[in-house]
Amino acid sequence: MFATEYLKKNNRTALIHSAPDQEVSIIVVIPCFREPDILATLDSLVNCALPKCHTEIIIVLNHPENASSETKEFNQQTKQEIDDWIKFNSKKELCFYAIGPVELRKKWAGAGLARKTGMDEAVLRFNQTGKKSGIIVSLDADTLVEKNYLTEIEKHLFNHPSHIGATISFEHQKNGLERKHLEGIILYEQYLHYYKNALEFTGYPNSMFTIGSAFAVTAEAYVKRGGMNRRQAGEDFYFLQNLAQIGTIDEIKTTCVYPSARLSDRVPFGTGPVLQKWIDGDEDLNKTYNFDAFIDLKALFDNRGYYFRKGKDQFDSISEFLPISVKDFMEADNFIVEIEDLNKNCSNLKSFNNRFFQKFNALKVLKFLKFTHEKYYQMTDLQEQIKKLKAYLHA
Repeated sequence: MFATEYLKKNNRTALIHSAPDQEVSIIVVIPCFREPDILATLDSLVNCALPKCHTEIIIVLNHPENASSETKEFNQQTKQEIDDWIKFNSKKELCFYAIGPVELRKKWAGAGLARKTGMDEAVLRFNQTGKKSGIIVSLDADTLVEKNYLTEIEKHLFNHPSHIGATISFEHQKNGLERKHLEGIILYEQYLHYYKNALEFTGYPNSMFTIGSAFAVTAEAYVKRGGMNRRQAGEDFYFLQNLAQIGTIDEIKTTCVYPSARLSDRVPFGTGPVLQKWIDGDEDLNKTYNFDAFIDLKALFDNRGYYFRKGKDQFDSISEFLPISVKDFMEADNFIVEIEDLNKNCSNLKSFNNRFFQKFNALKVLKFLKFTHEKYYQMTDLQEQIKKLKAYLHA
């Protein structure tokens, strides 16, 4: 089977003891830690139009091994509520399983390990049926979905068999939010779209939204990628950016998920913490990266081919034609060493141009933006930068 070695390496044994249906081709994984509204998420799933294939929903109730007794009791009560709900809603075509509560090792406990636990279980089940094209979908326990959610995921990935995954359009829930909270989530969504579109403008090939509740991956690609990481936050960002190195990830725009816009201090970054800082006055969501920094980056990406098969003694003369911000960053980051490594391992220009972005990846982009905004630019008005981007795109 395609995932046997992966499962052995990760010491995975079945958490669901009933065998998977041979007709199951989609498995949705939902981590659940102290989630009071999980039944609303399950209700939105059970109200979905059914795809041609069968679907499983795996809910992974979890908490750290050193969690408080209150947290453990809360999760146990949630498990009972979900089990009761499943009795009346699960069916062969759309089957629900509640795992746990699983106690996660305190060293790694968090969203990454919880998501990995569920996604590895999905791989194990697809491995049992030999379905390496099976689709693993990542969803969150505070997220609602549109009625065509399952059918559009099925349609998109089965109609694009060469694609290894997809992100899914999203819009945060906004009903009932107080004015400051509502203003914050609107600004944050505008920033997310600005950043993605500005990165796409530079020519970076893997510009995408990295939202944990809004992506899907084939079982085979998940295994090739090495599975989900155990990061306590940002696991979705790292997984998707690394996944993009091995194949095509598209965006499904014909359906939508609706994550919660709740405030949170569970993780160090992400929607919840950003909104909390906004409410507390510790972060100004009206400010963002200056678009000029993206223009500078585009100059490097557009001219990266000039570094192919050039020696170190020629790099300085090539870099002279780049913006000073890029030139200084490459020197400070010692990026020339990475270009030398590319030249050693790329036999042609096409390979060099493609693999360049394995070196100058999304993390490197963030590093560049932070560097340039310490030396050359200042965080500036979000609406002005959105207008500037639009002007360039329509020029």
